[in-house]
Amino acid sequence: MDTRNIIQLFHNADLDEDSIQVLSHAYDKACRSMHDRGQPYLVSEIIAQRMIALARAGERDPDKLCASALMALGNKAVFER
Repeated sequence: MDTRNIIQLFHNADLDEDSIQVLSHAYDKACRSMHDRGQPYLVSEIIAQRMIALARAGERDPDKLCASALMALGNKAVFER
């Protein structure tokens, strides 16, 4: 997954820099949890958009952001540390 495009989505969401760092960490965690580097960009975008919506609602816990984004795809969150 091309994280440069996803990071740009985070910046375009008009969130503060601390929130973008949290989103980036949560996104990386979600990607590791999926164990699949061949996912289409749409999957990455769904994960990122879900995380952005949660961040706009005030969520800042990377584990919760990751879990909720993966559940939006129908995946059970299994975190890689």
